[in-house]
Amino acid sequence: MISPKGWAGQIRGGDVLSISRALTAIEDRAPEAEDLLRELFPGTGRAYRVGITGAPGTGKSTLVDRLAGHYRREHLQVGILAVDPSSPFTGGAILGDRVRMQGHAQDEGVFIRSMATRGFLGGLAQATADAALLLDAAGKDFVLVETVGVGQGEVDIVRLADCTVVVLIPGMGDDVQNLKAGVMEIGDVFVLNKADRPGAERFEQQLRAILGLVPERDGWRPPVVRTIATENAGIRELAAAIEAFRKHHESRADQTSRDIRLWKERLLQLLSQRLLERAMEGADSVSRLEEAAKQVAARECDPYTAVERLLEKSRRNGAA
Repeated sequence: MISPKGWAGQIRGGDVLSISRALTAIEDRAPEAEDLLRELFPGTGRAYRVGITGAPGTGKSTLVDRLAGHYRREHLQVGILAVDPSSPFTGGAILGDRVRMQGHAQDEGVFIRSMATRGFLGGLAQATADAALLLDAAGKDFVLVETVGVGQGEVDIVRLADCTVVVLIPGMGDDVQNLKAGVMEIGDVFVLNKADRPGAERFEQQLRAILGLVPERDGWRPPVVRTIATENAGIRELAAAIEAFRKHHESRADQTSRDIRLWKERLLQLLSQRLLERAMEGADSVSRLEEAAKQVAARECDPYTAVERLLEKSRRNGAA
């Protein structure tokens, strides 16, 4: 088996098979994945991560496809992570490797990977952050992360992306009500896609009016970009808006503190994951959890005491 150092060298060289194998190891949480990421980490920090989020049916995948095409015309390397719902049977991504992005299938400058959520809340697969790190190390200039669909739990994208793009379309019920779903707090750039639909003008006016009431974040007021992704209209303007946001933060003195804030959230996420793994380690972990759940359901024990007992059991196992 190849060493982490040798594997890392192949990934830095852009070897597609090595990148694919590494992403599979990350998704499967294989023991060798962490050693590989440790080897790769010092060479990361170059790629710009763009999160694309929005309700199902807003045209996110088409938008990502066209945005990738724009960056390729600029001779930039692009990685695409498309987070899909999990198949209830296989646990894999339902939409596979993104049938609707097959226009880039023969382009070695674009790497596309679908990732299953596997039940993880927030619209992002648990391994997405590590996968983005891997594509960064592989020399990608941009990593585009498309999430499952917007909602109250979708805000996890802001813990990963350098720039979050929220995609909206006119004509999806009560437009104003849809804007209250938490998206105003996470968007750095707003895209009004399918802008040739009836009601687009009114919806844009509503969107701009609401954005005018939202306080600026770090001196930035999110722009609204109109697109018709299927016709490649507005994609250049979207890329320009993303670049303007990038330059805005790079020119600010608090860029380092923003990076620290993002990594603090990521470290807390990793810490929570590790603590959960330790609490559930051991051959009898599933049966212990089952028994605790039965006791709580029967009101024989409160949930707080049950959790303390599970943690105490894991501490004793660790000390043994």
